[in-house]
Amino acid sequence: MTADQDGSRVEDVRIDEVVRRDRRGGRAGTTIEDVARAAGVSRQTVTRAMNDMVGISAVTKSRVLAAAKDLHYRPSRFGRGLARATHDTLGLVVADLTNPYYPEFAAALVRYAGSLGWNVVLVDTVHAQDRDRVLTGLASQVDAVIGYLGRAGTWAEPLAGMTVVSVDPPVDGLLPRTSAVRLDPRPAMREAAAHLAAVGVRDVVVVDGDVQGKVSERARAVEAALGQVGVRARIVNAGAQEVEAGRAVTRRLVEEGLPDAVFAWNDILAVGALATFTERGISVPADVRLVGIDGLSLGTFVTPQLTTLAVDMAEVARQAVDLAVAALDPAGPAEPEVRHVRHVFTPRGSA
Repeated sequence: MTADQDGSRVEDVRIDEVVRRDRRGGRAGTTIEDVARAAGVSRQTVTRAMNDMVGISAVTKSRVLAAAKDLHYRPSRFGRGLARATHDTLGLVVADLTNPYYPEFAAALVRYAGSLGWNVVLVDTVHAQDRDRVLTGLASQVDAVIGYLGRAGTWAEPLAGMTVVSVDPPVDGLLPRTSAVRLDPRPAMREAAAHLAAVGVRDVVVVDGDVQGKVSERARAVEAALGQVGVRARIVNAGAQEVEAGRAVTRRLVEEGLPDAVFAWNDILAVGALATFTERGISVPADVRLVGIDGLSLGTFVTPQLTTLAVDMAEVARQAVDLAVAALDPAGPAEPEVRHVRHVFTPRGSA
């Protein structure tokens, strides 16, 4: 038996806690001992408070939880599993399940995680009324969080103290100690540009999927790749990444005069463009060539099949899960990693 400063007596419970790294800075992670010192209690009392166990006063529990919050401490679910019947669980964050990209990625990740014995909890942040609340709730259920999280400022607080693997983060999407899987389409863009130049393309419209008034990094990279092979490129913003946005922007292109080729921000916009070309009696690739990005399965269901820069979803999922599992292992790497997965130029009938 051990005694706390407020006089309460607690049973000595042996639960090993895995050290959490502080993902918001460069210092070592907060441990259960740090929380115990800050709250003026024993290590065992911290365990009881964090696991909502009996044998601790309400005052002491409140003090421990306040200290844990201030220190951004989260007890490992590996440790909590000795006190509760839990499973090894990963949280997966996607931006929008109505976008075909994310279900394909989620399926690949669930498949690979399942092969390793991990469960996956999935959340869609675009359709959440309170994104912070959704992320905070997810963090309480899982051992690590993987996903398309966006800018770091949008998830740093609700996921403070968590093991996080960010997939394809923007420039401002990583905290100093966050692992990541970055997608690199640039080599495939250069291959696609060389292919277009070789078949006589000299004028390309790059259909961007960023919000109106902005130009995405991806569109700039396509423009640069085309410029390197002497192909003139013009960026036109669709203002969204949906099929209807692709249809609408392509209607404007048809009215203004067809380029030699259209290079879309993603396969979804490219499919929208193809639908408009078909409606207007414009032949692809005879009248205009068409290229997308991502390699979604929907690109093989249209006629002609879509030329694309494909990303291996299974490989992205494997890298992300492996990073998360390694970070949770007490014997794992001390520093976070950033891994890269390249797109692959996949020529098909549309170009």
